[in-house]
Formats: sequence, structure tokens, C-alpha cells
Amino acid sequence: MTVVVLLGAPGAGKGTQAPILAEYLGVPVLASGDLLRAAVTARTPLGTTADRYMSRGQLVPDDTIVDIFLERLAADDAADGAVIDGFPRTVGQAVALDRALAKRGNRVDLALYIDVPEDLLVARMASRRICAANGHVYNIASNPPLEDSICDLDGSPLIQREDDSEATVRARMAQQIPPLNEVVEHYRTTGVLRPVDGLQPIELVTAALLAATDLELGRV
Repeated sequence: MTVVVLLGAPGAGKGTQAPILAEYLGVPVLASGDLLRAAVTARTPLGTTADRYMSRGQLVPDDTIVDIFLERLAADDAADGAVIDGFPRTVGQAVALDRALAKRGNRVDLALYIDVPEDLLVARMASRRICAANGHVYNIASNPPLEDSICDLDGSPLIQREDDSEATVRARMAQQIPPLNEVVEHYRTTGVLRPVDGLQPIELVTAALLAATDLELGRV
């Protein structure tokens, strides 16, 4: 089983790169938000536990989230491993994940970090526009629609979400980047971190991620 963690701040491009990397490796993408919602909807024992915290507006304990990941890793389509997108978010979660995987004779084999300066991340997020009808994503700086403020695919108006305003983005970055940096250092210490320059065009970021994956997992 190969476990790859994909790290990066909001706007770094994890959502674009994770499915490409997963398809390349022939494994699923696992994201904590999706897994939590699925477990709660399915009313699994872990989902019921998580829902007790979520319904009160409390954080789900790290061990519960990690157990949900492990439960998902036990599925047939994850027999060869998975790409974990946007988790762990804290050093505590990283340590809990390491400990739980070690009990099963596994580990995080590779932590890929899409490195983008904070100011550029803010500009990216503040330039994002979302199709009102179906959620198609555009960026007025790097991936604009053919017609201003109109979705290419369905003709619906493009809107800026309230949480994509510059002030909101900066506040979110101030909360998320310090713990992300600690997670990056954790994986640097364990020797599995491989940073990738996120300033490159999307296709070059993809190429760098796949090259690092091949090199570190002995696929070349």
C-alpha cells in the first residue's frame, strides 16, 4: 500500500492536482471533508461519533478522523493505497495518522507540498469566480471565461463567493498557514517531504509532482 499526502494552502492547486496524481497511481483520492460527510450520511459508527461533535459545532477529534481514513483505506479500491488531499491539517493529526498507519504496518510514503507564496495565494483566491448554476470554477487572472462574467459551459452568471473576498481570504490564511507550515516541517523531519514549486503553470506543477512521485516511490 502506498500512502501519499498532498499538502498546500488554500488556492495552491491541490484540488486540481489530487485527481491527476491519484489516476496516475491507480488509487482513490481521500479528503477529510468528503469522508466525514459520507460517514455521517451512511450512519456508520464512526460517522455517528463524528456527527455528535459536528452537530454541536465542535471539532471532530483527531483520532476519530484518522479512524475514518483507516476505514476508507480498508476498502477494495484502496488496496494499493490512496492520495490524501488536504489532511493532516495539524501536527497532532500528522502524528495520529503516523501512529495509526504504523499499527497496520504502513506509513506515509511521500508528502508532496505545492509551495506558493501567501500573497500570490490571496490574489488567486480573490480572483476566483464560480458558476452560479453548476459550480464551474474560473479565475479572472489565469483562467478567465470567454465572455466576461459568463460561464463558458452553461451560460450562467459567474459570482465571487463571500469567502473569496480578499479580507476573508487573508483571515483564513492567517489561521491555516502556520499549522500547515508545522505539518510541512513534520514531514521534512520524517524524510518524506518533497516540495514542488507551485508558481509554475499547472501542467508543469503536474509534471513535477509526477516526477517526484516516480523518483521517491521507485517507479523509475
